[in-house]
This record gives sequence, structure tokens and C-alpha cells, in this order.
Amino acid sequence: MTEDPASASAASAARAAPAVEVRNLVKAYHGRAVVDGLTFSVQPGEVFALLGPNGAGKTTTVEILEGYRKPDSGSARVLNLDPARQGAELKPRIGLMLQQGGLFPQITAREALRLFAAFYPDAEDPDKLIDLLELREVASTRFRQLSGGQKQRLSLGLALVGRPRLVFLDEPTAAMDPQGRRSTWNIIRSLRESGTTVLLTTHFMDEAEQLANRVAIVNRGRLVALDSPAGLRHAVANEVRFSTRPAVREDEVASALSLPRHTVESENDGTLVLHVEPSPARIAELTTWLASQQVLLTELRAGSRSLEQAFLAITASSDDSSPLVTQPKPHSTV
Repeated sequence: MTEDPASASAASAARAAPAVEVRNLVKAYHGRAVVDGLTFSVQPGEVFALLGPNGAGKTTTVEILEGYRKPDSGSARVLNLDPARQGAELKPRIGLMLQQGGLFPQITAREALRLFAAFYPDAEDPDKLIDLLELREVASTRFRQLSGGQKQRLSLGLALVGRPRLVFLDEPTAAMDPQGRRSTWNIIRSLRESGTTVLLTTHFMDEAEQLANRVAIVNRGRLVALDSPAGLRHAVANEVRFSTRPAVREDEVASALSLPRHTVESENDGTLVLHVEPSPARIAELTTWLASQQVLLTELRAGSRSLEQAFLAITASSDDSSPLVTQPKPHSTV
């Protein structure tokens, strides 16, 4: 049967549209704006991390996108639908992983997955999810008896059982041990590879750094930065970090490189930090001097902080500076 041209055109437009589009979003409680003119978009198939301090407006923003709250002004579209007016059409297409599950305490992991699978016409096989989430040994265990990490993995399975096009993950690895975190990261990476869009909120900066194509940082309800993890790191980088064997003193380095003494600091683990703009000439000068002193350079990191350091710097300065925002760009695998 030939596809109707109008329907084909609408489907093509839907695929080309952002998976999430937020424009000038505002939500206030008791006269205080907790979301204050927020604007960003999420491209189909990318992992997008929404980060911010407690009280920054992340939860309210996500609840608006999920259709559980209405904005006071501005607009939000998810999968080209209005969550407030088209929730019934939207909800079968999205998956939600909440930080706190609301399951009946006596239900088993297998029963919960089978129950949720019954709500969808093309659900994922519950037994396949049990293996994917490494819950086989506790599949018949009641929810109240699961560990915190096992509850989190089950919550992830419930978010995925409907084969959603977009998944909201709220602190997906909270209460998990390191092995569980790595396993969950691999599942999220596989979602990205399959074309599923992921909107992630987390307080673990390494998690966002490992998984996200782009990161939005909000503070006091406003967007203060938007870029790839690497872009955010480099945007605030103004230092050279290095370790040596044997150790060298801060004053020796400052004198050798003709730097003010206060620009050279030592951390507890012996790492030295030069608070200067990294440049090839500066790096060459440092390594040449160390070689002349018969000192081995064991670690060197120039022009890039960790995402956590970038996050702290950006949120600390966001009250006094313009937002560090880049134009939306196609995502790439990180």
C-alpha cells in the first residue's frame, strides 16, 4: 500500500525535530521562579545530561517535560508533542526511571517487569531484561528485600520495558556499587547506539563525563552552560597539572619558569598546579627544565580540568558572568 504523502511528510518532520525542545520556560512557586527562562534542545539519539546544584530547577524542568507539571510560560515539546496537552499520546513513547521507586513492597522483580510489559503492545521480553540488568539471582525476590542497587536496576528495567524512544533517567546509579555502575553505564551506551534518546540527571560528574554527548548546567533556574563535556572542561581550563619523581618545590618551579610564586600550588598528593594559560611554549619550558634537573615527569595534564572542576567553576561564577552557551550541534559518540 502506498503511504499517504501528507503522513510521510509529517513522519519525516517528526524525525527531524529535536527529541526535546524547551523555549523560555518559566515555573514559579510562591512568587519565586525555580525555572527562569530556560531554553535548550536535545537531539534525537543523544545522551543529554542536565546538571545543577540542589534547588537549581532540574526536577521541576524534568517534571514539566514528563507532563506532570505545567509551565507558567514558555513552551516544552517532547517527541514533537506538548506534554501538558498530549500526555496520553506521549507517555507510551517515553520511559521514566525515578530515584525513588513506588512499587508494591511484596511484588517480585519478575512480577514487576511482567506487569509493566503488559501495558505496552510491543514490550521488551521481561526475562531478557532480567539478564541484561543482572537480576537473575533475585528475580523471585520481593521488592522490599532487594538492595538499593538492585532496586535501581529494576527501576531502569521498568523504564525500558516499553521500548521507549526517549528515556528520562534520574540518578540512575545512586546506591549502586562500582560494578553495578559500570554495568548500567554500558546499558545506557547501548541505548545511545540503538538511537534511543536519553535525558540524564545525576550528581556524579564522572557519570555525565563518561556518558553524555552534551551537558547543560543550570543554576537558580537559568541555563549557565551548554556544551560537550570536553568543551566545558576546556572552556574553564587555565592550568597545567603535573607530578614528578622526585618531587620539586613550588618556589623552584616558579623561579625556573619566571612565574609569580602564587601561581604555583601543591596539592595533597604532591601534584603541582600552575595557574597559567597552557601553551606549547610553556609546556616545552617546563619539561626542558625538569630534564635538566634529572627529574622524571610522571604525569602531565594541560588545558583541561575534570568536568567536576568545570561544574564548580561555572556554577560559582554564574551569578556574575554571562552564560557559557554554545550553539546546538549534532551529537557525536564520546
